[in-house]
Amino acid sequence: MRLRRALIFAALLLAAGPARAQTVDPSFNLVNRSGQTINEIYVSPVTQPNWGRDLLGAEVLPNGRAFPVRIAPSAGCRQDVRVVYADGRPEERRNVDTCAIAEMVFGTAAPAAPRQGGTGANPSFNLVNRGAQPMREVYVSSARETTWGAQRLQQPLQPGAHLPVSLPLDDCVNDVRVVWADGRAEERRQVDTCRLVNLVFQ
Repeated sequence: MRLRRALIFAALLLAAGPARAQTVDPSFNLVNRSGQTINEIYVSPVTQPNWGRDLLGAEVLPNGRAFPVRIAPSAGCRQDVRVVYADGRPEERRNVDTCAIAEMVFGTAAPAAPRQGGTGANPSFNLVNRGAQPMREVYVSSARETTWGAQRLQQPLQPGAHLPVSLPLDDCVNDVRVVWADGRAEERRQVDTCRLVNLVFQ
């Protein structure tokens, strides 16, 4: 009887092992909220002595946009991250558990050229889908407007993904509407988007 129990326990451990391994995902979205362009992105495991290649290559990451950093599970969860801005200034995040995050935001500054007479407050934000199904439509408009305006998605926004929403400076109070894949609509009214980085729907 004791041997039988031990064999059953060992079989359960073997069955559970792959399921646990599948949940380890060190990939994440790197979000630029710095107010300037990011020219280079480097990500490497903490065990590596060098940064490796620039993930952006010939591309750049403008302010308000996001870049998906894909990391193989075999690389582990602890990563070092380095970005280099357009002005040559580097910024680093060391020993980050990227398995525990969906996105990493660099900077919270507004763009440096405020509208004439304005304060330069930045209402742009990331709309994050934490729901169980895709979003098929997204609308964002100033609370002063009477219509929703253009639909912002070119393709469905999948669970876990996010959409950078760029808005004019100083227009901080906005209404947001999403339509889920099942047709259900959800709205957030009078949101002060100048005071947030991410607006999460779930």
